[in-house]
Amino acid sequence: MLIPHDTRIALDTVVDLVNTAPESEQDDGLADVAALYEFVHGHSVSGVGELGPRDLKAVHGVRTHFAEVFAAPDSRAAAELINRLVAAAGTTPQLTDHDGYDWHVHYFAPGASVADHLAADCGMALAFIVVAGEQERLRRCEAPDCGRAFVDLSRNRSRRYCDSRTCGNRLHVAAYRARRKEAAG
Repeated sequence: MLIPHDTRIALDTVVDLVNTAPESEQDDGLADVAALYEFVHGHSVSGVGELGPRDLKAVHGVRTHFAEVFAAPDSRAAAELINRLVAAAGTTPQLTDHDGYDWHVHYFAPGASVADHLAADCGMALAFIVVAGEQERLRRCEAPDCGRAFVDLSRNRSRRYCDSRTCGNRLHVAAYRARRKEAAG
């Protein structure tokens, strides 16, 4: 599956945004405006000005909608969620070449809020996945105590864990130890 550079960046951003949501043992990764600034800076989100509590609340709403896309049972449901999100952001596609990147498309309107920026660009990246017939690549980690979102870009769609070095390795080691214990009797 060939994914353009800007789409890949947007997919990484949406995954990281969804994974900031508080889970049973994890605090909210976007608990305050300072954390939102850090997220925006860490993901090189362009065209973002002053941020405040209203922006934080709006980004939390976008994050919730993106999580619903990852939980969608099929491509039709995912498409409906993405369409609502992107339409609400007031998309205005524009070709741009900035920060050393070749031509790519920004979908957010000039002067858009950070929430609309994320909803438009990341929503269109998710739309790219659905249009390609690859909605099943939007997954949650299968480790029992994890559930983090990820996009499975493996050739054969076989990725099961958010990070094979942590979740995957931990489960494989536990299964190995269980087999050894059973064999030892």
